[in-house]
Amino acid sequence: MGKLSLRAVQKLTCKKRDAWWTVLLVDPVATRMLIGMAKFKFITPNRVTWAALFVGLGSAYFFLRGDAWSLAIGAGLYHLSFILDCIDGKLARLKGNGTVFGGWLDYVFDRIRVLFCALALMGGQYLRTHNELYLLAALVVVFLDMLRYVDALQIYKMRMSMRMKIEKVTLERQRLDEEEAEREARAAAHRPAEPEQPKVVFIEDLLRENPGVEAEVLKQQTGEVVDLHAQFRHHFPWYTRFRQALLRSRIRPHLISGIEFQMFIFIVAPLINQILWTTAISALALGAFELVIMYKFWLSTRDFTRLMEELAPTPPTAGTIAEHLHRGRHRRAAVLDEPARQETLARQFPLPEQDDDLGFQPYPQPYPQHAQDIETQQLRALPYWVENEGSVR
Repeated sequence: MGKLSLRAVQKLTCKKRDAWWTVLLVDPVATRMLIGMAKFKFITPNRVTWAALFVGLGSAYFFLRGDAWSLAIGAGLYHLSFILDCIDGKLARLKGNGTVFGGWLDYVFDRIRVLFCALALMGGQYLRTHNELYLLAALVVVFLDMLRYVDALQIYKMRMSMRMKIEKVTLERQRLDEEEAEREARAAAHRPAEPEQPKVVFIEDLLRENPGVEAEVLKQQTGEVVDLHAQFRHHFPWYTRFRQALLRSRIRPHLISGIEFQMFIFIVAPLINQILWTTAISALALGAFELVIMYKFWLSTRDFTRLMEELAPTPPTAGTIAEHLHRGRHRRAAVLDEPARQETLARQFPLPEQDDDLGFQPYPQPYPQHAQDIETQQLRALPYWVENEGSVR
C-alpha cells in the first residue's frame, strides 16, 4: 500500500461541520493517526471503538484516585479516548466498512464512558474532601449528558417528520399541476408533454452545500425553496454572518454542545484542578445553548404550521369538538330524528334473510362462520333444545 495523502484523508474523513473542539484539537491528530492505522487490516472500526472504551475506563480509574497527578493523567487518557472515538468513524468512511451495529456500539460506549468517568471524577473528589456537592455534580453531569443527546435525537426526528409532511403535500400539488399542464399541452399541440421530476428543495440543504452563500441569494438562484428558519433569521439577522464565518473553518454554530461539555469537565477541570466551578460554568453554558436550540426549533414549527396552512388549508372545524360528542346529544338526536336514525341503522345492519337464524343480529363486520357454529345452529333448531337448553356442548 502506498502512502496516503494527508489532505485527501482529511477531505474524505472529516465532517463538513463539526464541534470546534474536534476541528481544532482532535482532527489534526486523528487524521495523522488514521494514516498509520489504516495500513493494518486487523484494525477495524469496531475494534477502535472497543479501544476507546477501555482507554476511557482507564481514565476513570485515575479520576477515582483523585490526586493532582492522577487527574492530569486521567485528563490525557480521556482526550486520547475521544480521539479514538473519532478515528473509528473516520476509518469506516475511509475504508467503507462501517456497519449499523458499529454506529450503535459507538453511541452506547460514549454514554458508558461518560457515566463511569463522571462517577469516578466526582466520587474521587468526594472521598478526598467529603464535600457532598461533588455527588450533586455527578448527577448533574450524567443528567445533562443524557438530556442533551435525547433532546437532539427527538428534535432530529421532529425535523425529519416535518420535512416528510412538506414533501408529501408539495409533491402531490406538483403532480396535480403537472397533470393539468399535460392535459393543456395535449389539447394545444396534440402530443404528450414531458413533465420534469418534481423535487422539494429545503434551504438548510442549500446552505449546507453552499456555506459561503447567503440564504436570500440561494432563494433567488433556486426558485421555490422551503424555508423553515425564516423567523429565526428575521429575529437574529446577524446569525447568518456569524454562521458563515464559522463554517469557513468547518466549525458549527452550536459552540457549547455535548462534546465541549464533556471536554471541559473531563479534561479542562482536572488539569486546572477546579472541578466544581468548571462543572457549574459548563452546565450553565450547555443549558443556555440548549434553550437557544429549543427556541430555534419552536420558531421552525411556526414556519412549518404556516407553510402547511398554505399548502393544505385546515378545515374550518379544526380545533373544535364535534357536536355529536357532547353529552346528551345522541339522546336528543334520537328523539328528534328517530325515523332517520332507524333508516340509517337499517342500511348499516340489514335484517337477516329467512334462511338465517332470526335471533342472530349481525355485527358491522360479520366474522366467518366455522363448522362448529353451523352445527350449533342446527342443534338449536331441534325440538328438544328448548327443554334441555345448555345441555348440549
